[in-house]
Amino acid sequence: YTVRCLCLESDDSCEVNFEDAQVYGSKHSSNASTPQGNGVWERRKTLPAPMISRCDYSVWGILKKCIGMELSKITMPIVFNEPLSFLQRMSEYMEHTHLIHKACILSDSIDRMQVVAAFAVSSVASQWDRTGKPFNPLLGETYELTREDEGYRLISEQVSHHPPISAFHAQSLKQEFEFHGSIYPKLKFWGKSVEAEPKGTMTLELLKHKEAFTWTNPLCCVHNIIMGKLWIEQYGTVEIVNHNTGDRCVLNFKPCGMFGKELHKVEGYIQDKSKKKRRVLYGKWTECMYSVAPKVYEANKKKKTEKGDAKKNKPETEDVPGGQETVSVITGSALLWRITPRPAHSEEMYNFTSFTMTLNELEPGMERLLAPTDCRLRPDIRAMENGDLDTASVEKDRLEEKQRAARKECSKDEEEWSTRWFRLGTNPHTGAQDWLYTGGYFDRNYTDRPNIY
Repeated sequence: YTVRCLCLESDDSCEVNFEDAQVYGSKHSSNASTPQGNGVWERRKTLPAPMISRCDYSVWGILKKCIGMELSKITMPIVFNEPLSFLQRMSEYMEHTHLIHKACILSDSIDRMQVVAAFAVSSVASQWDRTGKPFNPLLGETYELTREDEGYRLISEQVSHHPPISAFHAQSLKQEFEFHGSIYPKLKFWGKSVEAEPKGTMTLELLKHKEAFTWTNPLCCVHNIIMGKLWIEQYGTVEIVNHNTGDRCVLNFKPCGMFGKELHKVEGYIQDKSKKKRRVLYGKWTECMYSVAPKVYEANKKKKTEKGDAKKNKPETEDVPGGQETVSVITGSALLWRITPRPAHSEEMYNFTSFTMTLNELEPGMERLLAPTDCRLRPDIRAMENGDLDTASVEKDRLEEKQRAARKECSKDEEEWSTRWFRLGTNPHTGAQDWLYTGGYFDRNYTDRPNIY
């Protein structure tokens, strides 16, 4: 594993769309969290600087010559980025980890499938109103996230540059679950919108129950590229399979439609191995998910049809606590998941959630504990987070040039780059090729890694 070939191969291409729980005794800085009275560090609730304005830039001016092309060779101004690496963005799948913990303690397999389905929906919820591009990870870049309060730790690595592939592996600190996968984001520009297909399989293993669930994420589309306010839509069919029981869940992320009636809606059902429908799921990926018995759902649907006027004859519903959801809740439904509210200043902070605010946090002294390949050490992302766009742009260019030079050197010496923490193998549950964690990272045996930044 040569040091020279680890040194990064990435450029502007394919830039698409876990906070460290250790306590540090060093002095607080503007980038770090604040100490509480008991000496424990509280995670930060804001970024060092507000979002950089994009008013003077036009996405359309850059993309108008690229209709129908895969966005693999298009250089976008750094102002359209958000101050996170895609590895950090990928770790946002873990924001609602409490759902996995809940699934671990449930005794019924259908109940577990319900909660796993809610987790699959929640894992894309942070993308709502997130129109900035994460930084494309450098080849060999890593991200470590340890959350002792949530009972898990995660490691991710950029395992390929062409095509760009990011792999991650999260594990319970109490050996209750493992959650892993790899993402190959393919982007296309369609005139008024940009569509992202997150190729790759998510695998969740509930170790106590000896169950493995797999699924793929829905398509994501950013609208109003030419003019108007940018907005995000998720659509497509997501099928979750329990490979041990034969239970399946089919979720339909509905496209918005001409009049926006289906905006953000998700509907689906769970069937057992005999293909009997057991539960109906419904809600919005931006808000909440509910479960109801199929007979109740069909009776409610029939009532709407018979009365023939959906506006005057809404489904029999219950009051929703807080009154902020836009989902009509059918009486007898069970709440599976509700999104965590975003902070009041989220819009000024790239529409980050409270969880996302913490992902690039770097406490004084943390540098000694992180692998030198950790993206929290990237100077371009750090500069952008601090509001210094000029330095961020210069550093981004420098890193890209460094990668190109390293790639040429590797080609000249006929050396092949090799991943460190993941290997390409066979997913034992799907039989398909997948990037699998080889172990060892959390033993802190990465002292031989060079400073790639």
